[in-house]
Amino acid sequence: MFSDDDPGLAELRAIALAFPEAFEKVSHGRPTFCVPKMFAMYGGNSKETGEIVPFPNSVLIKVDESDRAALQQDERFFYPMYLGPYGWLGLDLAAAKVDWAEVTELVDASYRIVAPKKLISRLDER
Repeated sequence: MFSDDDPGLAELRAIALAFPEAFEKVSHGRPTFCVPKMFAMYGGNSKETGEIVPFPNSVLIKVDESDRAALQQDERFFYPMYLGPYGWLGLDLAAAKVDWAEVTELVDASYRIVAPKKLISRLDER
């Protein structure tokens, strides 16, 4: 379901693996970044219109409920199948020129939602 030379995967990998104790594994055929809970995934699908729409070059992140409505107003974001009901959104990396600083902020926020407090403290000490 992915190739190591997919556009954006190397950049996402560098961002995600820079977080304390983050690791990568393949889950459901996609690269996932965990700590040990998943905080980011590369690639996803949406089924908002009743048909499955693939977003092969995207990043899925867990979002705070207070940010969800604002992010969903942005056409680059989509509601991912299976994970959407659990607080996740997808960012389509192919929709526009990617702002990697923005992606880093989104991944950071997702990490902070799922990571143990001791790892968030280590992150804040940097």
